Amino acid sequence: MSVTSEASTSWKGSLAEGSGDVALESSNQGPLAVNWKARSEGSTSVTTPEELLAAAHSSCFSMALSHALTENGTPPESIETTASVTFVPGTGISGSHLNVNASVPGLSSEDFARIAAEAKTGCPVSQALAGIEITLEATLA
Repeated sequence: MSVTSEASTSWKGSLAEGSGDVALESSNQGPLAVNWKARSEGSTSVTTPEELLAAAHSSCFSMALSHALTENGTPPESIETTASVTFVPGTGISGSHLNVNASVPGLSSEDFARIAAEAKTGCPVSQALAGIEITLEATLA
């Protein structure tokens, strides 16, 4: 069975002066504002395509890591993942850095690092982002 997820964007105006709204199929929050200024200069109040990619990457990696840890016989108590996706105007998306901190009873730091690295490679979003550098910082709590 396949599942298709949707998001829609409505854009008005030129790249530099225009703006748009991104609507997530599942969101009850309403549309998210998006514009070039936020994308090229940064913003804490307007979203960017890179922020949406970061959300996808951090959630996908967390699921992949949870599954891998459970398959290892060491299910996690908790996983906290931040993905930082970098955009360079004129160049594009240059990388995604995963920073994960997890509580996994009975697992050594070495085994955690190995399993986290495998989850990074196996994560479907990581695979979709194969054209950029993906780095990982994994800490066992």
